[in-house]
Amino acid sequence: MKNKKSLFSLTLSAVFVAIIAVMSFTPLGYLKVGLIEITLIAIPVAFGGALLGKWGGLLLGTAFGVSSFVQCFGFSAFGTTLFSISPVKTFIVCMIPRMALGFLSALIFEKMSKKVNASVSGIVSFLSAAVINTVGFVGLLALFFYNTDYIRSIAEQLGSTNVFMFAALFAGVNALVEAAACGVCGAALAPLAKKLKTQLR
Repeated sequence: MKNKKSLFSLTLSAVFVAIIAVMSFTPLGYLKVGLIEITLIAIPVAFGGALLGKWGGLLLGTAFGVSSFVQCFGFSAFGTTLFSISPVKTFIVCMIPRMALGFLSALIFEKMSKKVNASVSGIVSFLSAAVINTVGFVGLLALFFYNTDYIRSIAEQLGSTNVFMFAALFAGVNALVEAAACGVCGAALAPLAKKLKTQLR
């Protein structure tokens, strides 16, 4: 039974990594509106984490981060410009928020599902994935790149006068769309995740 569970987890991890890869390089994953990119990849990461646990979530979050960093090699004008300014800082901005969202959203689901019903724990954990992704990405972006000419020019276009206003305006609509999508999917998918986990015990 233990070997069967390990094989299932390995197979499931591979399936979710493949989904993340496909979404990363098709319109399914990124809705691009000007410089703003609304990403829906947090959804399969959060769902996979709910099924596989926090370490599985970390793996999927890492896959998300890697796919995001690969976007900087000509797939995203914004990412490519950041990479030209600082490859190391761009790598950190791409990786850390995504790894954190995978691990923490799975941990939140694991803890909450023991106390409340699956739909509620799903909504909270999937919403947390969206929030962690947005706050982490925009926060690190502002920390590392706000003083660069490129980000300052974007800040001026947005009408921001300081780094905090820039972060709020830059997150803007995409943060609300991502959060809403994650919340709805969390309510729908979390009961399935809990049922599958129960059957594997």
